[in-house]
Amino acid sequence: MKIGILSDSHLKSDYTKEVIDFLKEIKSDYLVHAGDLCVEKNLKLLEESELKYIAVFGNNDRYLLDLTSTYNIKQEPYYFKIKDTTFKLMHLPYYLTPDSDVVIFGHTHIFECDYKNNTLYINPGEVCAREKPLIECVQLEIKENEYIISRYFKNINEINFTKEEKKYER
Repeated sequence: MKIGILSDSHLKSDYTKEVIDFLKEIKSDYLVHAGDLCVEKNLKLLEESELKYIAVFGNNDRYLLDLTSTYNIKQEPYYFKIKDTTFKLMHLPYYLTPDSDVVIFGHTHIFECDYKNNTLYINPGEVCAREKPLIECVQLEIKENEYIISRYFKNINEINFTKEEKKYER
């Protein structure tokens, strides 16, 4: 199972579309957005991807609160399950407790990946290239005994994404 993870799109719908298209191209089965979508256009892009997706509200998403019945966007922390793996999704890194197999968060605009106490913690970085001139996302591949975390990033002026990979035994 492959899960495309993104966060902090802010007003950069063109970058969000580019990331979603890329995550589809590398065969992601699901999309997870860790908040700060900021505009409905970014939610529409998730919806139009035709992949199953989930998103949470970020601290800059107050204008999207009325759209919960239109899109699959939830309050944080949001717990869900895909196959046999449990997830906790949030924007603000306030609930970083090991009560799920995978904890996904955003807000800091910095890629993070750590495996401790049998919990995988992932922050995919930023789509919006606000803090640095990089567009970032992650693909999490979950195998029976292994997590493979592929971080993808590219300079806003480049065409291709660069890949860095980490693996953890489950």
